[in-house]
Amino acid sequence: MGESVVEATLTKWLKEVGDPISVDDIIVEIATDKVDSDVPSEVSGVLIEKKFAENDLVKVGEVMAVIQIEGEDTPIEDIPEEIIEVKKEENKDVEKELISMPEVPMFTIEDLPFETERKSNITQKTNKVIDPPSPENHNEFYSPLVKSIARAEGITDFELKQIEGTGKDSRVTKKDILSYLTHRKDSSVSTTEKTSPLSSKDPHTNTSKLTSQSQAISSSPTEGDQIIEMNRMAKLTADHMIRSKQTSAHVQSFIEADLTRLWDWREKVKNKFLQREGEKLTFTPLLITALIKALKDFPLLNSSVEGDTIIQKKEINIGMAAAMADGNLIVPVIKNADHFNMVGLAKTVNDLAQRARSQKLKPDEVQGGTFTFTNIGNFGSLTGTPIINQPQVGIVAVGVIRKMPAVIETSQGDSIAIRKKMIISHSYDHRIINGAMGGQFIKSMADYLENWDENYPI
Repeated sequence: MGESVVEATLTKWLKEVGDPISVDDIIVEIATDKVDSDVPSEVSGVLIEKKFAENDLVKVGEVMAVIQIEGEDTPIEDIPEEIIEVKKEENKDVEKELISMPEVPMFTIEDLPFETERKSNITQKTNKVIDPPSPENHNEFYSPLVKSIARAEGITDFELKQIEGTGKDSRVTKKDILSYLTHRKDSSVSTTEKTSPLSSKDPHTNTSKLTSQSQAISSSPTEGDQIIEMNRMAKLTADHMIRSKQTSAHVQSFIEADLTRLWDWREKVKNKFLQREGEKLTFTPLLITALIKALKDFPLLNSSVEGDTIIQKKEINIGMAAAMADGNLIVPVIKNADHFNMVGLAKTVNDLAQRARSQKLKPDEVQGGTFTFTNIGNFGSLTGTPIINQPQVGIVAVGVIRKMPAVIETSQGDSIAIRKKMIISHSYDHRIINGAMGGQFIKSMADYLENWDENYPI
């Protein structure tokens, strides 16, 4: 599934225990936080065991199913016994480690018969300097998702190494770090409740304030309300967006671009392009062409931030937000987008958009983006303030193209004409991109669109 993927959700079983299996039969569907995938069988035989249920989280390297191939003589009931024997050997190793651990000095109240002696002994024992525990997790590999969560939640490297990883080779998974955050938050809340004056048993406590706070937080459904469970993709998207807002200082700049020249050029060539290439020439590859040119003018926008370090990317990989059939969004990536001519870019855009709608994208096709483009004009929106796709530092959204009255400057004087106009919005990370650069960047993109070459080759 890729180096950065350490776990996936088992979404659907397509075979049942006892079903015959042929080579390349799809047995199960899995999903990461990026894309859904099918898992085919590499052998022929009979499915004899499922080790996970639907919606379970499976770590890379774990066995999901057991297939008995033709010619095997081992009875099915003998397999668990072998697994048990392996577990027994593992437990013996754990017991040896526990026995070899040094004893920790302990004392009980019964050991101290007098009150004064108890106080004296406790003071002596607690005054001893105790070294902090050494990190338990010696695995230095952390996926980009885990590192992103750690940065957003302010988890130090020392804390991260304290988290016990349950992934392959003891790697820390998303589930591990979220579980750690939950326990840390619960501990913090418990401490706050004990020390907060609002939790006092004083009869003069302001109970009306407590009541109003609880009412503001509560959103219990009433009669007639519809309860809708968020699906997996919606939960992942929500989590990703919240982390992005917590990580980056979002700032927006807006500009209105006159696309009349571009509109007229496309009207002139679109039928010829369709006949020759068998592909529609949409506005998306044209807008991405101007975006690529602007990124070359302002290469700092094609970057990511790792702690206090800025990584300016050499490759220009444009993430293109696309709508899926179920209404969710996914961001396939056009790798080395600046290497394509207009024909290649148009075909790539159409291919990725079509396979995104049919959920047939491959894992590596939704990874490695350096900047994101989204066309919210497809839904009739004038403009919007998109959220940065981490770990990138910028995202551009384009609105609907409208016919607008505009003042045109000519050698004979000013006049009013009908022009094709569009609003471009740019959300960027104010940690490294200031307002001047953020505004100049989309001004550069707008200039390329407004001065489109009417003889641009296709």
